Amino acid sequence: MDHRLHIFMGFCQISSSKSLHKALRVLDIVSPRTRDSTKTEVHLRLIQDFLQTDSKHLDSQKFNHDFTGTNSTFGSSNVFDQLLDTPVVDVENLISMHHDLHRERLKVDASFLSTAVTSCGSTRNIRGGTPYQCLAIRTGFVANVYVGSSLITLYSKCGEIIDAYKVFEEMPVRNVVSWTAIIAAFAREWQVDMCLELYRMMRNSMLEPNDFTFTSVLSACTGSGALGQGRSAHCQTIRMGFFSYIQVANSLISMYCKCGNVEEAVYVFNNMHGKDIVSWNSMIAGYAQHGLAVRAIDLFEEMMKQRVKPDAITFLGVISSCRHGGLVEEGKVYFNSMAKHGLKPELDHYSCVVDLLGRAGLLEEARDFIKQMPIYPNAVIWGSLLSSCRLHGGVWIGIEAAESRLLLEPECAATHVQLANLYASVRCWDQAARVRKLMKDKGLKTNPGCSWIEIMNVVYRFRAEDKSNTRLSEILPVLDFLVDQMKTLGYVPEVHEEEVDDASHKRTEPF
Repeated sequence: MDHRLHIFMGFCQISSSKSLHKALRVLDIVSPRTRDSTKTEVHLRLIQDFLQTDSKHLDSQKFNHDFTGTNSTFGSSNVFDQLLDTPVVDVENLISMHHDLHRERLKVDASFLSTAVTSCGSTRNIRGGTPYQCLAIRTGFVANVYVGSSLITLYSKCGEIIDAYKVFEEMPVRNVVSWTAIIAAFAREWQVDMCLELYRMMRNSMLEPNDFTFTSVLSACTGSGALGQGRSAHCQTIRMGFFSYIQVANSLISMYCKCGNVEEAVYVFNNMHGKDIVSWNSMIAGYAQHGLAVRAIDLFEEMMKQRVKPDAITFLGVISSCRHGGLVEEGKVYFNSMAKHGLKPELDHYSCVVDLLGRAGLLEEARDFIKQMPIYPNAVIWGSLLSSCRLHGGVWIGIEAAESRLLLEPECAATHVQLANLYASVRCWDQAARVRKLMKDKGLKTNPGCSWIEIMNVVYRFRAEDKSNTRLSEILPVLDFLVDQMKTLGYVPEVHEEEVDDASHKRTEPF
């Protein structure tokens, strides 16, 4: 990377509070002025937060290495020492020096900044993206629609959805790229209502959506299980001519599968003019999610007949379908066949096999499989074995799995509870008390489970022990009726007693 950012790095190398104050003064003097002072103040606040957070702890050489990929120096520190030592009254000289540096060393444009910010967003490196935003403000390119769109994506991918929306609000000009970026931002948070509202606002602004816009909207519907709203988006794609776009069709397949309408997904898949590997993978995964193992395997074999080269995700879907269908031997065959296709199993594939064996009650084989893995097992793999042990009553293997998982995720409250219950089930009261005390000392609490249902295009969510629903008095009798019906059909819920901190109280919960 070139050295065009070193003029900004001079600010980040300041360590004393006095120098920081001077740096902010220089930044305020040389920053471009706009008619809307509020927008500038918001960005200056972001810069100030960055400087105040890091200036006291940041090593200058490490900072330069992180952001420029080199240990070379450019001399910007001396330049800013001169700037910071300039008397306050000599403003004209200060601005003149700034412009000279700007012409000689800040030869950047909107394309460079947009690409740089996008690169940071792809790696979710908000620390690396902040200097580029500062540079965009300094050079005035922050008002560029593509730079702004890249900043939206950066903040959203880093989980800063509020800051992403602030950037969007402050953009003086918006195009389909910026609208799609903010819709995609809320889609990542599964906020389908906000996505649809932004889509409506976009249409009211007389801008036409593109295929990426619809892909983002459908992604939000997929994550939130909003089937009705997904169908509405589907209708929009047909009306506007985007149905034939392969990425839109792939999104429709995923949306229908995850929203429970696999036959509609099959219809979209069968009517695609062209299919890529994502299309096949999405449909195979959809069958797997619904336990349709035979259909998933048949589709995989059809894929092979058409000489479509499978990838790691393809095999993950096939093995997962075997897991849901209880096809242990078939799952092993497909796992072992990955090498024939030049593919190396990853952690997700090993986790899938562990779950495949565990669901079938082959707990010892699953444990031995984990120990023979060529890569170190993660918490998900041990958690999968733990769940299988709870299902089949493998207490000691379950204890081993829980202890191993806590070594990787020591703050997992649910694993603490499961481990304590396993110890209690074999009357190891001291160990159960030890785990409970450890959980209490850490202040760990389990997160309540939740479920949702869509009625008339509105998604209603329910959380365990949540009594805020105004229609609770109507809901509970219906649930009681359903439980009675299940018991009549022979279903016996498995329950366990979960001890609470007060030894005089106990509560019974589903196991």
